[in-house]
Amino acid sequence: MSTFAKECRSTVIPGLRYRDAPAAIEWLCRAFGFEKHAVYPNPDGSIAHAQLVFGNGMVMLGSVNKGTPNAERIRQPDEVGGVETQAPCLIVSDCDGIYAMAKAAGAEMVMEIADMGYGGRAFACRDPEGHLWSVGSYDPWADHA
Repeated sequence: MSTFAKECRSTVIPGLRYRDAPAAIEWLCRAFGFEKHAVYPNPDGSIAHAQLVFGNGMVMLGSVNKGTPNAERIRQPDEVGGVETQAPCLIVSDCDGIYAMAKAAGAEMVMEIADMGYGGRAFACRDPEGHLWSVGSYDPWADHA
């Protein structure tokens, strides 16, 4: 195990940027069951920083705007033909239940729910700004021997 990893709840936390971060926060809570841990708005109503929790996991997000560090290097999926190079993965206890919630919230399904050959059930979808999310019941920490 890496000696550089801090002893804390989660040592890898995906970070996302949204044009309309307040709407994204509400959608992620409604579609996947995230809970607001911290939300720091800017005076203009955009989001400087937010932390949403899901079980013992977390995503951090904020508004993409001219004040964002490296803003000139950040592109939203719709600006690059829907291409994503990473996708947060949610490990869930009820894949069918989360699938129904995400679908009801208007998620664009890019992989319909199915049983996976390596175990568990999974689906993949896009949020309203096109970010790709993988959702499944497979537990990578469990012993699969």
